[in-house]
Amino acid sequence: MPLLNNNTKHSFYELGVAPKVLEILDRLKFKVPTPIQYKAIPIAAEGKDMIGIAQTGTGKTLAFAIPMIQQLAQKSGRGLILVPTRELALQVNEVFQKFVHAFNMRTAVLIGGASLIAQIIELRKNPRIIIATPGRLIDLLDRQNIRLDDATILVLDEADRMLDM
Repeated sequence: MPLLNNNTKHSFYELGVAPKVLEILDRLKFKVPTPIQYKAIPIAAEGKDMIGIAQTGTGKTLAFAIPMIQQLAQKSGRGLILVPTRELALQVNEVFQKFVHAFNMRTAVLIGGASLIAQIIELRKNPRIIIATPGRLIDLLDRQNIRLDDATILVLDEADRMLDM
């Protein structure tokens, strides 16, 4: 992937983004990918492992959401996104909600401080994307309310904080 020149305008059309996703991006008025999106989307869309580093507010969530949704639309399995905080889990889910309905997918947010029963009910609806904090995920695994053997995509959001935990 070439280095980005700040004077060069790129578009999501160049990145191999699915037409349904492009329509949603257009509706949301996202025309030009941020540098992290421009570099990450093509790599992640191919299913390759990657590490992305960018400042807060640069569109990292969209950089992994678009490839995850596209891949899950083409194959079976689930995506698992581990995040360090409840607040970040809810923010990530907000981004996903803008796209998943176009692909008939559900998400489930698994966080401490929220109703365990409600989360178990959400898991029974077979979500394709799970956004979780480690503590609640471990709790649900221990209780055998969730299995991860069908998780085909894993994202560690804020991996530096996750590894510190």
